[in-house]
Amino acid sequence: MIDRRSFLRGVGAAAVAAPLLGAAACGARPGAARLTDGAQAGALPVSFVNNSGYPDSAVRVYIVGTDLATGQQCRVTRDGAAAPVQESDNADNGFTDYAIPLTETAGLTLPFMSGRIYLALEDKLRFKVVADGNGRPALQYPAGWVESDPNYTVLHDTVEFTHNDTGMYCNTTMVDQFSVPLAIRLSGEREQTTGALKPGGRALVFDEIAAHPDFSPLVVGDRLRVIAPGHGIDSGRFPADYYAAYIDEVWARYGGTDLRVTTNTGTFTGRVDGSGRLAFGGGVAPFARPSTRDVLFCDGALAAPNDGVTGPVAAILGAAFNRSTLLTTAEHPVTDPAAFYTAPTTNHYARVMHEASEDGRAYGFAFDDVSEFASYIQDHAPTSFEVTLTPF
Repeated sequence: MIDRRSFLRGVGAAAVAAPLLGAAACGARPGAARLTDGAQAGALPVSFVNNSGYPDSAVRVYIVGTDLATGQQCRVTRDGAAAPVQESDNADNGFTDYAIPLTETAGLTLPFMSGRIYLALEDKLRFKVVADGNGRPALQYPAGWVESDPNYTVLHDTVEFTHNDTGMYCNTTMVDQFSVPLAIRLSGEREQTTGALKPGGRALVFDEIAAHPDFSPLVVGDRLRVIAPGHGIDSGRFPADYYAAYIDEVWARYGGTDLRVTTNTGTFTGRVDGSGRLAFGGGVAPFARPSTRDVLFCDGALAAPNDGVTGPVAAILGAAFNRSTLLTTAEHPVTDPAAFYTAPTTNHYARVMHEASEDGRAYGFAFDDVSEFASYIQDHAPTSFEVTLTPF
């Protein structure tokens, strides 16, 4: 029911990002056959289609993440190799220049790694290599939701992936921000696509967000990007108590009514106990009353450990809060999208992302994959991967 994945969490301008999409948690099949080996293990052909309206010469590609063979943070070179990042790479005014011009991506392949593909329009992205807490080289990733970040004014967006010897696992994402409309195609055991917006979808996103009094400050510049509301709290753009009244209603309801959450492990019944915690038993750790920030980040009181018990319950609760379904039914997860986002207090950012997408799927918050509504695809025998910059 839940394909629990870990995400590259939002990072501030001075933070070092961790790898995303934990390979073992992506539904990977143990013992699956290795993919075709090339000069670099994996060597999955990756191509790019530019329908953005910007000239190819204005588009730069960056492929960065973690080499799964060595555990080192790396970037992909133009010949498809995973090259370890190093502080001496900071040669361009103190930043790296890992850009691959879109005009030079013919024949590019992805090695076995977990990471992100960034696409930047008209300007460079400024990655910086720093020493992590153990003295190892690590990347500072762009944080387009932080005004002091050197990439704040750069039009860019990203695709996330894990590519290993069991397959390719990938998604578009709006968990942190939305700026450039992207779609992905994965070929292999079958043809799969996701991420494409409806005609006029980008304008729909900006129009809908700008029309909502609480969410309108999340629009940056002249439609440069929309930042996710959790980051909006951190930057003073979004009310830190937005979900407070809704959370109070949920806690009051389940103080006297059973809440039932069904995962792959079974069904867990919970109530808010005398200490103010939502307690389920059955090995599920109790949940403290969450804050609005906890809801939007699916973290803090709603943190989901990768333990197969508490984690799946937390993921379902996080999704139910963001979709505002906890007061309409006591049975979760809810699988009918018509029941999502119907309350006045809801994650309108995520709602709009789904409304704008052709297939109704998006990654508007960290556990948008609950009940399979995320813009995520996977294949255990991939033959090619394609990223499209779709029309603005």
